[in-house]
Amino acid sequence: MDVVALTGIGILTGMTTVLFGFGGGFVAVPVVVWADAALGADAMRVATATSALVMVVNAGFATAVTPRRVLLALRGSGPLLLLLAAGAAAGAAATRLVPAGPARWAFVAYVALTIADLLLRPGFLRPGPRDEAAPDAPRPLPAALGAPVGAVAAFLGVGGSVMTVPAMRRAGHPMRTATALANPLTLAIALPATAVSLCGAAVPAAADAHMRLVGLVDLRAASALLIGALPVIAVLRRRPPRIPDRAHAWAYIGLLAMVTVAMPLAA
Repeated sequence: MDVVALTGIGILTGMTTVLFGFGGGFVAVPVVVWADAALGADAMRVATATSALVMVVNAGFATAVTPRRVLLALRGSGPLLLLLAAGAAAGAAATRLVPAGPARWAFVAYVALTIADLLLRPGFLRPGPRDEAAPDAPRPLPAALGAPVGAVAAFLGVGGSVMTVPAMRRAGHPMRTATALANPLTLAIALPATAVSLCGAAVPAAADAHMRLVGLVDLRAASALLIGALPVIAVLRRRPPRIPDRAHAWAYIGLLAMVTVAMPLAA
């Protein structure tokens, strides 16, 4: 039943990948914590590592099927991508040093603070004015944000879109553009985080729970999530739904609120 439930949640991660730029992190982490509850305190570490692998595949596939004209908005963002990757490697390594309990509540606190920021600070629910000289040209994020965004995203297993989407939104981008560009940025974070996690130390509780992990990654959970996600990504990228921009922004906040509630319940 865990595999069936994970595959069903995988369908949801496919939808969030396309519609909100989440490669699976915010949805996958609470679900894998629930599925691997037998690991006890180590379930959070395994969940963040497994989430990173799911995001590599989901975000990579979503990026591959994104129109080239959209991806051109990231031209010149090489330093940002490199710093995202460096920060992600450091954040993934830090998961081995911090107790799982605080990491779980840091996840909840971070999402809750993000929701408050999106609701209270102007610029997300209604994007700000665009550059008059190039009103339709996406503005890339400052490279200086790369390392801290990558570190926090990899440490919590969230992929980074919860930081990059609001930042691009406040730069004046519509939700459709901001969420599409979040996928290649997520890929830059998830690749090094996954590499570090696959080389992670074994989890002693896994043997007692009759689970097989590769490093810190639960391949069974990752596979089930991806089986559900990839067909949905292919369909939605080919036929994207038309969602009013403001409704799209509210749905983004609503999803974060659902995850904030689900994470403590997964304990």
